[in-house]
Amino acid sequence: MKANEVSGSLTFATMNEMRRTVAFYTLGCKLNFAETSTIARDFVANGFERVEFEQPADVYVINTCSVTQNADDETRQIVKRAQRTNPEGIVVVIGCYAQLKPEEIVAIPGVDLVLGATEKFNILRYIKDLNKSDRGTVHSCEISEANTFVSSYSIGDRTRAFLKVQDGCDYKCSYCTIPLARGISRSDTLENVLAKAEEIASQGIREIVLTGVNTGDYGKGEFGNKKHDHTFLDLITALDNVPGIERIRISSVEPNLLRDEIIEFVAQSKHFVPHFHIPLQSGSNHILGLMRRRYRRELYADRVQLIKKLMPHACIGADVIVGFPGETDEHFSETYEFIHSLPISYLHVFTYSERDNTPAASMPGVVPMQVRKSRNKMLRTLSAKLQRAFMESQLNSVRTVLWEAENREGYIQGYTDNYIRCRSYWNPELANSLQVVSLQRIDEDGFMRVQIVEFSKSANKAQASASIGVST
Repeated sequence: MKANEVSGSLTFATMNEMRRTVAFYTLGCKLNFAETSTIARDFVANGFERVEFEQPADVYVINTCSVTQNADDETRQIVKRAQRTNPEGIVVVIGCYAQLKPEEIVAIPGVDLVLGATEKFNILRYIKDLNKSDRGTVHSCEISEANTFVSSYSIGDRTRAFLKVQDGCDYKCSYCTIPLARGISRSDTLENVLAKAEEIASQGIREIVLTGVNTGDYGKGEFGNKKHDHTFLDLITALDNVPGIERIRISSVEPNLLRDEIIEFVAQSKHFVPHFHIPLQSGSNHILGLMRRRYRRELYADRVQLIKKLMPHACIGADVIVGFPGETDEHFSETYEFIHSLPISYLHVFTYSERDNTPAASMPGVVPMQVRKSRNKMLRTLSAKLQRAFMESQLNSVRTVLWEAENREGYIQGYTDNYIRCRSYWNPELANSLQVVSLQRIDEDGFMRVQIVEFSKSANKAQASASIGVST
């Protein structure tokens, strides 16, 4: 082993001989997972072996989120885990938290490198001269410099891929740090998205999930070019014709950007599934105004109703924030009753968390944390009821399940096109296949149990045989 005399540490020159493993940990959204996966492929292409985060590694890369204080706190715990596993491992922190508070992160014991929004895809360049030392190094930027687009996609269980088509946000919601962490709205070119989709399809992936910060704003260019060369409707229309991809799912679209034409297209498309995730945040128009959201509850209800009119079987998810400054019991009741009145299938519930440098952090009417937690619990309970009701409404219907490729303690799991969780006893012949099934019953763990209508390695949503076959 060759020791380097600088600070008694080992540099990348020595790492070429002995530091050849890398581990990743990702917090936050599907977009982060897509970017982590792309960075991981770069490491592997440069001779590194990727290992699990729980294993000793020579380099640990932590891709952070900063939507809530909990995400910040979790980053600290993950750094400690890496250091316990291998005290000599180089720890690199990237992502939203790294852009927003780099000096706070670099002060965490064990952190060696912090990279901001424009530098996270250049990790390999920076670790070439990196030493393990008492204090790390920051390479950050002004967020105005984050104005270019880097293509990314992730492949988890080799069943579905998260494909990044858009980044950044031009909206100024009063509670949100994302524009400060990721910069302006910009998009990949239509040609490159289609090329990436074909690349994904060539690897046997059956489903693509479109991801972005504000996905429906797709079309804005790099360097502040706000001209929409292509719209989101152009994008999904073109993707519907990519050969080899049997399912395409839209991760999330703002209600004011979810145009009639988009809903109508999905309803008759070949490959887009009947599943929409539409952020709500509040069912009170007063609170929506304080949040600086670009719609009111009436528009949201209209979007949901049109979806259900054209696709009665569609699954609709919603994001909701509880405990926003100024949210009274009456405002929360408005939200609760509004959600209860709509055919929403599930909720993602967030407890409001004060974030530095956002207008909401200094607003009056702070809601006590205990009240926030109580409201969160109420909406989570409502979400469980909504999800159960949606699943029961689909019993005895015929849908298509995409089975995953992992043996989960004797079971195989998958999702229907309209996002119902299913499971069956493990059968390797089902892995990464689409099967037309009849939805039979909901088991004790909340999974849908099914019967296969017709066994096929290439089933698609157009199939709808009425005969019942193998029970699963």
